[in-house]
Amino acid sequence: MVSNHAWTKSKTSGLYRYNPTGQYFARVRFHGKLYRRKLDTADYKLAQRKLDEFKVTLRRTDATKGNTSFAAVLDDYDKTLGGADSTKEDKRHIIAKLKETWFGVDTLPLRDVKPSYVQRWLNEHYGDKSASYYNSALSVIRSALDMAVNDKVIAESPAKGLKYQKRKNPIRITPTFEQFKAIVADIRAQRFNADAEESADFVEFLGLAGLGQAEAASTKRSDVDLDAGRIIVYRHKTDTGFAIPLYPQLRPLVEKLCNGKTHNARLFSINESRKALANSCKRLGLPSFTHRSLRRMFITRAIERGVDVKVIAEWQGHRDGGKLILQTYSHVNPVHSNRMAQLMSDGEPANVIPMAKVEAS
Repeated sequence: MVSNHAWTKSKTSGLYRYNPTGQYFARVRFHGKLYRRKLDTADYKLAQRKLDEFKVTLRRTDATKGNTSFAAVLDDYDKTLGGADSTKEDKRHIIAKLKETWFGVDTLPLRDVKPSYVQRWLNEHYGDKSASYYNSALSVIRSALDMAVNDKVIAESPAKGLKYQKRKNPIRITPTFEQFKAIVADIRAQRFNADAEESADFVEFLGLAGLGQAEAASTKRSDVDLDAGRIIVYRHKTDTGFAIPLYPQLRPLVEKLCNGKTHNARLFSINESRKALANSCKRLGLPSFTHRSLRRMFITRAIERGVDVKVIAEWQGHRDGGKLILQTYSHVNPVHSNRMAQLMSDGEPANVIPMAKVEAS
């Protein structure tokens, strides 16, 4: 070995030992540029293997992008965002937080970022938040770094091995059908509110159709087929379309909403009714129900009335055969299960309609 007091050059090209600590470092020239990396070992054989891995990493990346920062990658990732406006807004909030709080986000080359850096940042900024917030932040980081891998900025994502937190499955507050009807009537009774009637219609539509706020707001007259008895629904979150039946409980309201509307006119001129719903709950002394609470009420009521879970899933635009419904509404499903159990008797079930006997000719 050749030594200059502080450093000792080993027999292996590109491998150096820092004498004060005994730790090995890699110094490799690739496409005319010198790259350095601490190998985190004082073992010569292990240092050789890590040096080989470092060389492979360099060969898998674009040398012209070697000094690309995390901030630059986040900017590029921001330009690729798609989906609903609310989803993009949430992701951009996380991107902004990363750029504001990540140490060296503008100066540290992305190739020098380690998994521990990512984990430390998540723990510091999302460790005390719910699993949903934590997982959203990790998802943005992983997506941005995966894009960097595909663009050959880095050979492997430092977030690759990090795991999502397991989300709890709480029983969220859900109005009864009677509470729902009382809320609609209360909103409609606010005569001094210019939007009271349409707000009441909007809330009633959410509860009777089992749809979300964005889906209801975007529904047009052309999406409703009164003769076929169905509504075509577009889900912004998943960028997919599906159809729901014009349920008997929903038809009178939809017919009223369609009356006088032109082909491309929206059923509602408002996009949401959060304030009207919140104020009504306060006046009636009810929990603070939300738009999502009304969808949960629809699904819960459908299960309790014996509608097949697979059918409910289709009404919600799910393609998992009811798996998500069963997981989310496990507290309600026993009601349906017990009802189905009563059909397993040695006689004819009560819900079977006997067919008339046909005389043999």
